[in-house]
Amino acid sequence: MTTTTTEPIRKQIEVASSQATAFETFTARMGSWWNPEYTIGSEPIADVVVEPRAGGRWYERGADGAECDWGTVLTWEPDERVVLDWQITADWKHEPSLHTELEVRFLDSGPGSTRVELEHRGLDAFGEQAPMVRGIFDSPGGWAGLLDLYAAAAVE
Repeated sequence: MTTTTTEPIRKQIEVASSQATAFETFTARMGSWWNPEYTIGSEPIADVVVEPRAGGRWYERGADGAECDWGTVLTWEPDERVVLDWQITADWKHEPSLHTELEVRFLDSGPGSTRVELEHRGLDAFGEQAPMVRGIFDSPGGWAGLLDLYAAAAVE
C-alpha cells in the first residue's frame, strides 16, 4: 500500500517594512488585511485575532461580536516566527480535532524590507479532500492573494 503525502503550500513575499512591523501587521493586525469574504461566521468579519502567546486563540470576531475559532498559536517568536494550528475543515467549519500548521517566518532583508515566508503543511489531515483543499490554498485567491493584501497593509 502506497501512502501519498500532500505537498505543503509555500509562498514568500517581500514587504516594505521592518521585521517588527511585518510581524506586528501579520499577527496583531490580521483583521486589517484579511479578505473579508473568507469568513466561517454568519456575520461579516469585524476583526481577526491572534492572541500573542503560545497556546493563544486564533479566531474571527463577527460584526455582531460573535467569535469563531480558527485554531491556536503553537509558536510565538516575536518579529521572527509564528506557527498557527489551522483547524478549519474543507467545508469551512472549525474542527478542534483537525490539525494543519501555518508557519510564517519574517526575515530581515535590509533597511525597511522583510522577506516573509509562509508554509501551510500537514494537509494530509484533510484526508481524501487534501488535493482539493491544497488547490484552493495554492490558487491566486488563496495564500498568494492574502499575502498580497498583507504586504499592502504592512508598508511603513
